[in-house]
Amino acid sequence: MVQTINSLGLAKKPKETRVVVAMSGGVDSSVTAALLHEQGYDVVGISLQLYDHGAAISKSKACCAGQDIYDAGRVADRLNIPHYVLDYEDKFKSDVIEKFASSYVEGETPIPCVLCNQTVKFRDLVKTAREIDSDLLATGHYIRRVDNDGVQQLHRAVDHSRDQSYFLFSTTPEQIDFLRFPLGSYTKSEVRDLARRYDLLTSEKPDSQDICFVPNGNYGDIVQKLRPESGEPGDIVDKYGNILGRHKGIIHYTIGQRRGLGIGGRSGISDKDSILYVTSIEADTCRIVVGNKSDLSLNTVFVKEINWLGFGETPPTNGIDILVKVRSTQDPVPATLYGGLNGHGKIELVEPEFGIAPGQAAVFYDNTRLLGGGWIIKSESLSKERV
Repeated sequence: MVQTINSLGLAKKPKETRVVVAMSGGVDSSVTAALLHEQGYDVVGISLQLYDHGAAISKSKACCAGQDIYDAGRVADRLNIPHYVLDYEDKFKSDVIEKFASSYVEGETPIPCVLCNQTVKFRDLVKTAREIDSDLLATGHYIRRVDNDGVQQLHRAVDHSRDQSYFLFSTTPEQIDFLRFPLGSYTKSEVRDLARRYDLLTSEKPDSQDICFVPNGNYGDIVQKLRPESGEPGDIVDKYGNILGRHKGIIHYTIGQRRGLGIGGRSGISDKDSILYVTSIEADTCRIVVGNKSDLSLNTVFVKEINWLGFGETPPTNGIDILVKVRSTQDPVPATLYGGLNGHGKIELVEPEFGIAPGQAAVFYDNTRLLGGGWIIKSESLSKERV
């Protein structure tokens, strides 16, 4: 007897297929749960209590605390599915918040959303889903999972303006096998239309925009609370070491920043060249280095901890032509990726990019297919590595 493959790719009837849905309390995860419930799957909603800020209870543009967990519960009630709240605060603090703070202290510009997906959501929640005999874990991320002759690939979402593949570059093949992303082929407006059709209270809820554990958007306050020494003032210098002013702590600055430096421009030169930008953050000397825009231009980018989803175990050392995103908001651009030792790599961009910051991610693509990515580092960090 030939078994029918269900819409999620398993040879089981939907009613016999248990799917955990990660419910953040937003419209996307709500519609994910509703779609799967409508298709007859055994849906279990799970929300994660990740942090506890009094301000977060009424904050409408974050996720995973207070009001959002309450909203997720109400959506589950509306769908008549079980809903559980798991306390992951300790995991989130150690794996995300502490690493976020340490990265800022080291002069980097971290992306906690990637760390959250990499650890708390896709490592720990997958483990929990398996422990309750779930067949799959589904999320409301905008990304497509594609079966290509038995090989499971991740591709950019149909709606490129909502594509979240950049934040999922660290997803492993084993996790991809267990994960499903039902919204990857929908636009955001279509998802909201579905939410209205299902009469979900989250249909008009604003999207999360800020880092969830920073209730007022001030990253420096959070870092200084966790790392009091990080607020130490220091010198602002040019690339020759000339002191131009003082800063209030390196945690308040990022690569490419030009506002709030408190030093003005430079007299006697063109208006274009007089504008100063942060070009480097020296954590060891507590200095902020500034220069003009051309000083931010890079053709070569170094990365570490590469997660490779392409052919072979690692990127080829002799190079492979790719598309790459060095920040979440840009379109992928042409480059060549060279694999190196110990998970390191080198990216040669066809055209220079400006304001590339250590701590951010460089994410690799073959057309729409996600090939993985790595964490951007300073070139001097590779003094003992050969790439």
